[in-house]
Amino acid sequence: MYKFIGCLFLVLNLGTSEEKSLQENLKIHTKVLSSDIGERNFSKYQNLEKAGEYIFKEFKSYGYPVKEQTYYLEGKPFKNIIAIKEGKRFPKRIIVVGAHYDSVIGSKGADDNASGVAGLLELARALSKVDLNKTVEFVAFVNEEPPLFMTEDMGSLRYVKEAKEGSREIVGMLCLESIGYYSDEKNSQQYPFGFGLFYPDRGNFIAFVSNLNSKPLLDRVVKEFRKNSKLHSEYLVAPIILTPAISFSDNYSFWRYGYKAIMVTDTAFYRNPYYHTYSDTFERLDYESILKLVKGLYGVLLKLCE
Repeated sequence: MYKFIGCLFLVLNLGTSEEKSLQENLKIHTKVLSSDIGERNFSKYQNLEKAGEYIFKEFKSYGYPVKEQTYYLEGKPFKNIIAIKEGKRFPKRIIVVGAHYDSVIGSKGADDNASGVAGLLELARALSKVDLNKTVEFVAFVNEEPPLFMTEDMGSLRYVKEAKEGSREIVGMLCLESIGYYSDEKNSQQYPFGFGLFYPDRGNFIAFVSNLNSKPLLDRVVKEFRKNSKLHSEYLVAPIILTPAISFSDNYSFWRYGYKAIMVTDTAFYRNPYYHTYSDTFERLDYESILKLVKGLYGVLLKLCE
Protein backbone atom coordinates (compact mmCIF):
# COMPACT_ATOMS: atom_id res chain seq x y z
CA MET A 1 0.00 0.00 0.00
CA TYR A 2 2.83 2.38 0.82
CA LYS A 3 6.19 2.66 -0.85
CA PHE A 4 9.18 3.05 1.43
CA ILE A 5 12.70 4.03 0.53
CA GLY A 6 15.43 1.52 1.35
CA CYS A 7 18.09 2.10 4.00
CA LEU A 8 20.56 4.83 3.07
CA PHE A 9 22.06 5.37 6.49
CA LEU A 10 25.20 3.36 5.83
CA VAL A 11 26.79 6.77 5.46
CA LEU A 12 25.54 9.68 7.55
CA ASN A 13 26.15 12.36 4.94
CA LEU A 14 23.03 11.80 2.88
CA GLY A 15 22.27 13.65 -0.32
CA THR A 16 19.27 15.92 -0.65
CA SER A 17 17.11 13.39 -2.49
CA GLU A 18 17.92 10.60 -0.02
CA GLU A 19 17.08 12.83 2.94
CA LYS A 20 13.74 13.78 1.37
CA SER A 21 12.94 10.11 0.83
CA LEU A 22 13.71 9.17 4.42
CA GLN A 23 11.78 12.18 5.66
CA GLU A 24 8.81 10.96 3.65
CA ASN A 25 9.09 7.52 5.29
CA LEU A 26 8.82 9.17 8.71
CA LYS A 27 5.74 11.07 7.59
CA ILE A 28 4.11 7.96 6.14
CA HIS A 29 4.52 5.98 9.38
CA THR A 30 3.12 8.87 11.41
CA LYS A 31 0.16 9.33 9.07
CA VAL A 32 -0.72 5.63 9.00
CA LEU A 33 -0.75 5.33 12.79
CA SER A 34 -2.42 8.64 13.66
CA SER A 35 -4.71 9.31 10.70
CA ASP A 36 -5.38 6.10 8.76
CA ILE A 37 -5.72 4.09 11.99
CA GLY A 38 -6.37 6.92 14.45
CA GLU A 39 -6.99 6.73 18.18
CA ARG A 40 -5.56 3.44 19.44
CA ASN A 41 -5.83 2.20 22.99
CA PHE A 42 -7.75 -0.29 25.14
CA SER A 43 -11.01 1.58 24.43
CA LYS A 44 -10.29 1.53 20.67
CA TYR A 45 -8.99 -2.00 20.75
CA GLN A 46 -9.37 -2.84 17.06
CA ASN A 47 -7.30 0.22 16.15
CA LEU A 48 -4.67 -0.78 18.68
CA GLU A 49 -4.48 -4.19 17.04
CA LYS A 50 -4.16 -2.61 13.59
CA ALA A 51 -1.30 -0.43 14.83
CA GLY A 52 0.46 -3.46 16.27
CA GLU A 53 0.02 -5.40 13.03
CA TYR A 54 1.45 -2.51 11.03
CA ILE A 55 4.55 -2.29 13.25
CA PHE A 56 5.02 -6.08 13.20
CA LYS A 57 4.90 -6.18 9.39
CA GLU A 58 7.34 -3.29 9.09
CA PHE A 59 9.86 -4.96 11.39
CA LYS A 60 9.52 -8.22 9.43
CA SER A 61 10.01 -6.40 6.13
CA TYR A 62 13.42 -5.20 7.35
CA GLY A 63 14.48 -8.83 7.85
CA TYR A 64 14.28 -9.01 11.64
CA PRO A 65 13.11 -11.88 13.78
CA VAL A 66 10.08 -10.38 15.53
CA LYS A 67 8.38 -11.61 18.65
CA GLU A 68 5.32 -10.49 20.59
CA GLN A 69 5.24 -10.31 24.36
CA THR A 70 1.55 -10.92 25.01
CA TYR A 71 -0.48 -10.47 28.17
CA TYR A 72 -4.21 -10.36 28.79
CA LEU A 73 -6.55 -7.76 30.26
CA GLU A 74 -10.25 -8.47 30.52
CA GLY A 75 -9.76 -11.42 28.20
CA LYS A 76 -8.09 -9.41 25.43
CA PRO A 77 -4.46 -9.82 24.35
CA PHE A 78 -2.14 -6.82 24.48
CA LYS A 79 1.25 -7.00 22.84
CA ASN A 80 4.70 -5.48 23.05
CA ILE A 81 6.30 -5.94 19.63
CA ILE A 82 10.04 -6.67 19.62
CA ALA A 83 12.48 -6.75 16.70
CA ILE A 84 15.88 -8.19 17.56
CA LYS A 85 19.24 -7.27 16.05
CA GLU A 86 21.64 -9.76 17.60
CA GLY A 87 25.14 -8.59 18.41
CA LYS A 88 28.13 -10.37 16.91
CA ARG A 89 30.60 -10.20 19.80
CA PHE A 90 28.52 -9.46 22.91
CA PRO A 91 25.00 -10.74 22.13
CA LYS A 92 23.96 -10.86 25.78
CA ARG A 93 24.60 -7.13 26.23
CA ILE A 94 21.37 -5.44 25.17
CA ILE A 95 20.51 -1.89 24.18
CA VAL A 96 16.78 -1.18 24.00
CA VAL A 97 15.25 1.44 21.73
CA GLY A 98 11.59 1.86 22.60
CA ALA A 99 8.47 3.87 21.82
CA HIS A 100 4.86 3.34 22.84
CA TYR A 101 2.34 2.87 20.06
CA ASP A 102 -0.91 3.53 21.91
CA SER A 103 -2.54 6.96 22.09
CA VAL A 104 -4.41 8.57 24.94
CA ILE A 105 -8.21 8.39 24.91
CA GLY A 106 -9.62 11.12 22.69
CA SER A 107 -6.43 11.78 20.68
CA LYS A 108 -5.09 10.69 17.29
CA GLY A 109 -1.67 10.73 18.91
CA ALA A 110 0.54 11.94 16.06
CA ASP A 111 3.24 13.53 18.18
CA ASP A 112 2.35 11.36 21.18
CA ASN A 113 3.49 8.93 20.02
CA ALA A 114 3.23 8.00 16.36
CA SER A 115 6.27 10.23 15.86
CA GLY A 116 8.29 8.11 18.28
CA VAL A 117 7.22 4.89 16.57
CA ALA A 118 8.15 6.37 13.18
CA GLY A 119 11.62 7.13 14.52
CA LEU A 120 11.84 3.64 15.99
CA LEU A 121 10.94 2.01 12.67
CA GLU A 122 13.39 4.04 10.61
CA LEU A 123 16.22 3.39 13.07
CA ALA A 124 15.42 -0.32 12.84
CA ARG A 125 15.45 -0.13 9.05
CA ALA A 126 18.81 1.65 9.07
CA LEU A 127 20.53 -0.70 11.49
CA SER A 128 19.22 -3.82 9.73
CA LYS A 129 22.06 -3.45 7.23
CA VAL A 130 24.87 -3.03 9.77
CA ASP A 131 26.78 -5.57 11.89
CA LEU A 132 26.75 -4.62 15.57
CA ASN A 133 28.77 -5.98 18.48
CA LYS A 134 25.94 -5.69 21.01
CA THR A 135 22.32 -6.70 20.63
CA VAL A 136 19.72 -4.02 19.96
CA GLU A 137 16.06 -4.67 20.69
CA PHE A 138 13.59 -2.33 19.03
CA VAL A 139 10.44 -2.41 21.14
CA ALA A 140 7.03 -0.93 20.42
CA PHE A 141 5.37 -0.79 23.84
CA VAL A 142 1.64 -1.06 24.43
CA ASN A 143 -0.45 0.60 27.17
CA GLU A 144 1.77 3.51 28.12
CA GLU A 145 -1.08 5.99 28.38
CA PRO A 146 -3.44 6.52 31.35
CA PRO A 147 -5.20 4.85 33.05
CA LEU A 148 -2.61 2.05 32.70
CA PHE A 149 0.43 4.29 33.07
CA MET A 150 2.62 3.31 36.03
CA THR A 151 0.42 0.27 36.73
CA GLU A 152 1.57 -3.33 36.48
CA ASP A 153 -0.31 -3.55 33.16
CA MET A 154 1.83 -0.89 31.48
CA GLY A 155 3.54 -2.60 28.53
CA SER A 156 7.07 -1.46 29.31
CA LEU A 157 6.76 -2.56 32.94
CA ARG A 158 5.79 -6.02 31.73
CA TYR A 159 8.83 -6.03 29.44
CA VAL A 160 11.28 -4.86 32.09
CA LYS A 161 9.93 -7.14 34.81
CA GLU A 162 10.41 -10.17 32.55
CA ALA A 163 13.90 -8.97 31.62
CA LYS A 164 14.83 -8.56 35.28
CA GLU A 165 13.48 -11.97 36.21
CA GLY A 166 15.53 -13.46 33.38
CA SER A 167 18.68 -11.61 34.52
CA ARG A 168 19.04 -10.07 31.07
CA GLU A 169 21.87 -7.57 30.76
CA ILE A 170 20.25 -4.37 29.52
CA VAL A 171 23.10 -1.86 29.36
CA GLY A 172 21.02 1.11 28.24
CA MET A 173 17.64 2.22 26.93
CA LEU A 174 16.57 5.08 24.65
CA CYS A 175 12.90 6.04 24.98
CA LEU A 176 11.47 7.94 21.99
CA GLU A 177 8.62 9.99 23.45
CA SER A 178 6.89 12.70 21.38
CA ILE A 179 9.68 13.74 19.01
CA GLY A 180 7.89 15.67 16.27
CA TYR A 181 6.74 19.13 17.39
CA TYR A 182 9.08 22.15 17.03
CA SER A 183 8.66 25.92 16.99
CA ASP A 184 10.97 28.89 16.45
CA GLU A 185 8.49 31.30 18.01
CA LYS A 186 9.57 33.18 21.11
CA ASN A 187 8.06 31.79 24.33
CA SER A 188 6.92 28.62 22.55
CA GLN A 189 8.79 26.54 25.13
CA GLN A 190 7.62 26.20 28.72
CA TYR A 191 9.24 24.52 31.74
CA PRO A 192 8.59 23.53 35.33
CA PHE A 193 9.02 26.47 37.68
CA GLY A 194 12.53 27.91 37.61
CA PHE A 195 13.92 25.90 34.69
CA GLY A 196 13.23 28.68 32.19
CA LEU A 197 16.16 30.60 33.67
CA PHE A 198 18.58 28.03 32.23
CA TYR A 199 17.00 26.82 28.99
CA PRO A 200 15.84 28.42 25.70
CA ASP A 201 12.40 30.00 25.32
CA ARG A 202 12.00 28.66 21.78
CA GLY A 203 10.86 25.07 21.29
CA ASN A 204 13.25 24.25 18.47
CA PHE A 205 15.39 21.61 20.20
CA ILE A 206 15.29 17.95 21.19
CA ALA A 207 15.71 17.16 24.88
CA PHE A 208 17.62 14.28 26.45
CA VAL A 209 16.38 13.55 29.96
CA SER A 210 18.01 11.39 32.61
CA ASN A 211 17.71 10.44 36.24
CA LEU A 212 20.87 10.52 38.37
CA ASN A 213 21.67 6.84 37.89
CA SER A 214 21.57 7.20 34.09
CA LYS A 215 23.89 10.21 33.85
CA PRO A 216 26.87 8.24 32.43
CA LEU A 217 24.65 7.00 29.61
CA LEU A 218 23.25 10.48 29.00
CA ASP A 219 26.75 11.95 28.75
CA ARG A 220 27.68 9.45 26.03
CA VAL A 221 24.41 9.90 24.16
CA VAL A 222 24.55 13.70 24.05
CA LYS A 223 28.23 13.73 23.05
CA GLU A 224 27.67 11.37 20.12
CA PHE A 225 24.40 12.97 19.08
CA ARG A 226 26.01 16.37 18.72
CA LYS A 227 28.69 14.86 16.51
CA ASN A 228 26.10 13.39 14.17
CA SER A 229 23.18 15.79 14.01
CA LYS A 230 22.54 19.45 13.25
CA LEU A 231 19.40 19.45 15.39
CA HIS A 232 19.82 21.66 18.47
CA SER A 233 19.78 19.65 21.68
CA GLU A 234 19.44 20.29 25.40
CA TYR A 235 19.74 17.88 28.29
CA LEU A 236 18.64 17.51 31.89
CA VAL A 237 19.79 15.30 34.75
CA ALA A 238 17.51 15.46 37.77
CA PRO A 239 15.91 13.37 40.52
CA ILE A 240 12.30 12.38 39.86
CA ILE A 241 11.19 13.84 43.18
CA LEU A 242 12.08 17.36 41.98
CA THR A 243 10.89 16.97 38.37
CA PRO A 244 8.20 14.25 38.19
CA ALA A 245 7.56 14.92 34.47
CA ILE A 246 10.88 13.30 33.53
CA SER A 247 9.32 9.95 34.43
CA PHE A 248 6.19 10.36 32.29
CA SER A 249 7.08 7.72 29.70
CA ASP A 250 8.47 4.21 29.33
CA ASN A 251 11.88 5.20 30.67
CA TYR A 252 10.13 5.16 34.06
CA SER A 253 9.82 1.37 33.89
CA PHE A 254 13.55 0.92 33.33
CA TRP A 255 14.45 3.38 36.09
CA ARG A 256 12.12 1.56 38.47
CA TYR A 257 14.11 -1.66 37.99
CA GLY A 258 17.51 0.02 38.16
CA TYR A 259 18.39 0.11 34.46
CA LYS A 260 19.95 3.14 32.81
CA ALA A 261 17.54 4.88 30.43
CA ILE A 262 17.23 8.19 28.59
CA MET A 263 14.04 9.86 27.44
CA VAL A 264 14.38 11.58 24.05
CA THR A 265 11.57 14.12 23.69
CA ASP A 266 10.31 17.39 22.25
CA THR A 267 9.07 17.99 25.83
CA ALA A 268 5.43 17.22 24.95
CA PHE A 269 2.98 19.35 26.98
CA TYR A 270 5.69 21.89 27.79
CA ARG A 271 5.68 22.81 24.10
CA ASN A 272 2.94 21.19 22.06
CA PRO A 273 -0.45 22.94 22.55
CA TYR A 274 -2.22 19.97 20.92
CA TYR A 275 -0.85 17.42 23.38
CA HIS A 276 -3.44 14.79 24.35
CA THR A 277 -6.13 16.36 22.14
CA TYR A 278 -7.89 15.30 18.96
CA SER A 279 -5.86 17.99 17.18
CA ASP A 280 -2.58 16.12 17.67
CA THR A 281 -2.40 15.36 13.94
CA PHE A 282 0.40 14.41 11.57
CA GLU A 283 0.14 17.64 9.57
CA ARG A 284 1.38 19.67 12.54
CA LEU A 285 4.74 17.92 12.88
CA ASP A 286 8.18 18.88 11.59
CA TYR A 287 9.55 15.89 9.67
CA GLU A 288 12.79 17.63 8.74
CA SER A 289 13.64 17.92 12.43
CA ILE A 290 12.60 14.30 13.07
CA LEU A 291 14.96 13.25 10.28
CA LYS A 292 17.83 15.18 11.89
CA LEU A 293 17.03 13.47 15.17
CA VAL A 294 16.98 9.98 13.65
CA LYS A 295 20.30 10.56 11.87
CA GLY A 296 21.85 11.65 15.15
CA LEU A 297 20.45 8.66 17.06
CA TYR A 298 21.79 6.34 14.39
CA GLY A 299 25.28 7.61 15.16
CA VAL A 300 24.60 7.26 18.89
CA LEU A 301 23.57 3.63 18.53
CA LEU A 302 26.62 2.75 16.44
CA LYS A 303 28.81 4.17 19.22
CA LEU A 304 26.90 2.47 22.06
CA CYS A 305 27.23 -0.86 20.25
CA GLU A 306 31.02 -0.70 19.93
